[in-house]
Amino acid sequence: MGLLSLAIWTPIAFGILLLALGRDDQHAAVRWVALIGAVISFLLTLPLYGQFDTASAGMQFVEKALWIGRFNVNYYLGLDGISFWFVPLTAFITVVVVIAAWEVITTRVAQYMGAFLILSGLMIGVFCALDGLLFYVFFEATLIPMYLIIGIWGGPNKIYAAFKFFLYTLMGSLLMLIALIFLYNKSGGSFDVLAWHALPLDGATQTLLFFAFFAAFAVKVPMWPVHTWLPDVHVEAPTGGSAVLAAIMLKLGAYGFLRFSLPIAPDAAHEWAGFMIALSLIAVVYVGLVAMVQQDMKKLVAYSSVAHMGFVTLGFFIFNDLGVSGGLVQMIAHGFVSGAMFLSIGVLYDRVHSREIASYGGVVNTMPKFAALALLFAMANCGLPGTAGFVGEWMVILGAVKFNFWIGFAAASALIFGAAYTLWMFKRVYLGAIANDDVKGLLDINAREFFMLLLLAGAVLFMGIYPKPFTAVMDASVGQLLKHVAVSKLH
Repeated sequence: MGLLSLAIWTPIAFGILLLALGRDDQHAAVRWVALIGAVISFLLTLPLYGQFDTASAGMQFVEKALWIGRFNVNYYLGLDGISFWFVPLTAFITVVVVIAAWEVITTRVAQYMGAFLILSGLMIGVFCALDGLLFYVFFEATLIPMYLIIGIWGGPNKIYAAFKFFLYTLMGSLLMLIALIFLYNKSGGSFDVLAWHALPLDGATQTLLFFAFFAAFAVKVPMWPVHTWLPDVHVEAPTGGSAVLAAIMLKLGAYGFLRFSLPIAPDAAHEWAGFMIALSLIAVVYVGLVAMVQQDMKKLVAYSSVAHMGFVTLGFFIFNDLGVSGGLVQMIAHGFVSGAMFLSIGVLYDRVHSREIASYGGVVNTMPKFAALALLFAMANCGLPGTAGFVGEWMVILGAVKFNFWIGFAAASALIFGAAYTLWMFKRVYLGAIANDDVKGLLDINAREFFMLLLLAGAVLFMGIYPKPFTAVMDASVGQLLKHVAVSKLH
């Protein structure tokens, strides 16, 4: 087993162990096993950074073994600069989510923790898979633990939200499966994704493939107008579910564009770039306006996620290194920031049992430590320089201006909406006089909550002040991808 197999299967093994052994009278032991499993899984991803060759654009840590011989399906894993950072990010967020659920989840604790650990392994599998069928299996398997997390530990409307989540994401993926089977036949019976990148496909075929992949990945991102499932799911999901959904699961779709859509159908990607840019700008501007009128904090942050992911897809389809790298940096930053935003809302919800903005006011008076951390995350959500939220958006805007001044201008002006809805929410929830009795009785965050938010605050600040480790890893792979997409256009 190589490092990637360990990163994938260690959390899954701990998750299965918890499901098999965890009983409802062993909460303390279950929580510790889950935490140890999550921390070990995270530590296993750290040697990847030390051994990663930033000068190489190719796949590294490659593992390949025959899986289903009859159909030439391989257990084929590898990482390049495009997928690298999502492996440690997924493992890190899982540690934070286990700490977040420590005292909050009191029923079926073993199943809750087990579901998150299994989900973590499956999501890492998506980022590592280089075999089309293996990718599809991991991509779809992530739905199962998430469906259970929403459907069992969610809010009052949880069954509706879980079904909506499952149906939306499954429907899109079926078209992707057809595309994968087509490519398998076209390449003479191989599911090797890297071999598919070199297939000579005519324009009409590329367009059909592009939209088959678009159906799967756009729903997952989610891009406007197929984003409507996300706010419902976020509102009903438990805090940990929302954090993982926003921090990692939305990235599976955006990553799919870079691994499948652009390199396999490069001419179609160029041809439909205007369409993708338009959808991205609508997400950034229109969904930003929708976020402003929300009364529910979780809904507001959910719409803000759609707007931030709009920057990601915008960056990918302007076809320059600043745009694509900026989109990738924005994905990682959004993982830290949106995860932190949802966990902060969870801290308030655990105390007051309301997500309505109107139920709060003046929280800073009773929870000063918490309000200080929440302010940092709110500023990062606005894209304040010095926080993780700024780096990716700035790179995408620079890339967009290089591509077309007016597209860059539209994207930059949309940052104002981000600041407007985030700061207005912060003002109404945290600032001013104490607005009601619930807030008067609040206690500031305990050591566990403080540690959990401090981990994220550290990540947000480190990435904002010193983004070089993140960008250095990507440069070679992004350059190679853009060269591949550009060369294909000339033929």
